[in-house]
Amino acid sequence: MNLKLIGTGVAALTLLAASFSAQAADMPRPIYKGVRSVVAYYNWTGFYVGINGGYAWGTSDWTTPAINTSPSGWLIGGTLGYNYQMGSVVLGIEGDFDYADVKGTAACGAFVCETKTTYLGTIRGRLGYAFDRFMPYVTGGGAYGDIKASSTDPATTGGSASKFGWTVGGGLEYAFLGNWSAKIEYLYVDLGTFNCGATCTIGPLNNEISFNEHIVRAGLNYKFSGPIFSRW
Repeated sequence: MNLKLIGTGVAALTLLAASFSAQAADMPRPIYKGVRSVVAYYNWTGFYVGINGGYAWGTSDWTTPAINTSPSGWLIGGTLGYNYQMGSVVLGIEGDFDYADVKGTAACGAFVCETKTTYLGTIRGRLGYAFDRFMPYVTGGGAYGDIKASSTDPATTGGSASKFGWTVGGGLEYAFLGNWSAKIEYLYVDLGTFNCGATCTIGPLNNEISFNEHIVRAGLNYKFSGPIFSRW
């Protein structure tokens, strides 16, 4: 009797085990894919300072006499700015001041007339789009510089004026090492006109002299604040 009960119990357990094994085989099993990686991107947010230098060329028109000079030369100076990054969009404000030696001459009658500028400052907004460490950008704002005009005519003394104008341009910046970045940019600057009068040439008191220039320059910046990397 006991042997029959034991045999019956063993048979029942065997059937239950087979049933559970079949059900377990049909259950979906989780697939282990490993830890998901998070890509770190360069973060442009923060204050920065830098240096810049480059080459400028432009035009200067005189009304009396009706001549045109083509000033050209070098400029070098410092930069201060701030960037704020939102996703891939980078908003910024940047100011700079450069010492310049940009000048040009033209014949004016029996003499030579010259136009030049000795300094230039700008305050501009910047709008960039970050491709990790590369950031192309457009920029525009105000410009401030001097216009100097003179003649080799000994009867004239020449004249100068500090003028507010405007500037627009664009560039490309690359963050190459930690908080260091390098850029190359183009700016068009228009400083307007000033009336040099008879101090530049003998004749009418109205002698409007204009000055505008194209600038191509490179810069090196160091970012002080903000994390070096962000995760988007």
